[in-house]
Amino acid sequence: MSRGENFPVGSLLIRRDLRATVHAFYSFARAADDVADDPHLSTDDKLRRLAWHERGLDGDSDGSPEGRVLAPHPDPARYARQLLAAFRRDARNQPCNTWADLLAYCEDSANPVGRFLLDLHGEGPEARPLSDRLCTALQVLNHLQDLKDDHLRLGRHYLPLDWLAEEGATPDDLAAPRMTPGLRRATDRALDRCATLLDGARDLPGALASRRLAGESATILSLARRLLGHLRRADPLAGRVAPTRADFAHAGLLGAWAALAPRARPAPARREQA
Repeated sequence: MSRGENFPVGSLLIRRDLRATVHAFYSFARAADDVADDPHLSTDDKLRRLAWHERGLDGDSDGSPEGRVLAPHPDPARYARQLLAAFRRDARNQPCNTWADLLAYCEDSANPVGRFLLDLHGEGPEARPLSDRLCTALQVLNHLQDLKDDHLRLGRHYLPLDWLAEEGATPDDLAAPRMTPGLRRATDRALDRCATLLDGARDLPGALASRRLAGESATILSLARRLLGHLRRADPLAGRVAPTRADFAHAGLLGAWAALAPRARPAPARREQA
């Protein structure tokens, strides 16, 4: 999960009767993520607090209140447990040695969020690979924004260490005022992979039966592409790189268009309010 707010979550595009469940899920994710990202806690303290969050998901009265809200809902609770696996890895500051390591991390830290939304809206399994690609790309882009902050605050490294070595860079380069040529090349390799992931996710809005979710996904796809372009042109070590107001306006228009477009299949039956 990212500390920034690049992408809309639980926005007004989400169906009204589903928003409470979406906000409960994100409240749990944010609370647990804050534990893993707290630079003042030891690893053992973080792991104990994450276990407390999991006890909430078990319905334990001594567990976290955020977890207890999700406990009666099996699917959201299942995806929340998957997020905890990523947060435990963060708590231990396990670096990503390879691109495969980073993808495996995103499988727990990012992809469950998309799958949770798909299941909540009654979408079919054909949308999952598209959603996974989008969620993984979003997570990597967020990490690239936070390269310096993650290094200085947390001693945490997501950019594959083997790429850094191959490009003649080291993790210590992340503390510099600007990127070295080697760090720039390693970052561009990650951006290239993100571009491929976003290309592979571009059919997601059209694959969704829910008009609102299609609009949400089209908005996020547009913002992700804009952020990728900013990260190619700018140096995230020199200052915060983020979508602009114009990017949000453009993405909102694309989202509205996607929400109004004809659906590839009928909308799923309306679920009971969670």
